[in-house]
Amino acid sequence: MPEIIETTVYRLDELSDAAKDKARAWYREGGFDYDWYDAVYEDFQRVAEILGLRLKTRATRLYGGRTRPQPCIWFRGFWNQGDGACFETFYSYRKEAPRRIREYAPQDTELHRITDVLQAVQRRNFYQLRAEASHRGHYYHEYCRAISVERDSPTCQDMTDGAEDVVMETLRDLARWLYRQLEREYDALTSDEAVDEAITANAYTFTEAGRPFG
Repeated sequence: MPEIIETTVYRLDELSDAAKDKARAWYREGGFDYDWYDAVYEDFQRVAEILGLRLKTRATRLYGGRTRPQPCIWFRGFWNQGDGACFETFYSYRKEAPRRIREYAPQDTELHRITDVLQAVQRRNFYQLRAEASHRGHYYHEYCRAISVERDSPTCQDMTDGAEDVVMETLRDLARWLYRQLEREYDALTSDEAVDEAITANAYTFTEAGRPFG
């Protein structure tokens, strides 16, 4: 004979503090199976364009067999040694980058510094420096790339002393900056306030112990 079992369920705000923590942990474990980082990627693509970076792309397969280009940006985080972000790109001088980056991100002093460093090293080399960065290895952080720098001089002039190192390290700084933006976005989305809002908006219910019901 079938039996009818009655269970009392609770909304998040009706749970004890301990049960709320369990409910939040459940949501954090399975609530981020979407591309939550898309907004950060879009922002980075705009920053890259201002700085003179042309991000490489790769084909991503869509439903129906079609493909679309995706920027070559990767990250892994946020708790283990070796975590970080990296990207593949071509780089060359972009006119008025310092002014444009300050208009786009007026409060971001680290972006201002990165832009100014690139501008200064380009000035010393008559704006002829070019670079390429390609991912290598199995990790995704600022050192997991092969970066080459050259001077595109019609008279075959060499780069000024230290120019190659400056460009390489500044591109690594930009990868570090990207990783911090991703980490900040993730921390915001997984905060108690954001998780509580998402749980409430989706009308999830729980047992008294904080286990999801249904």
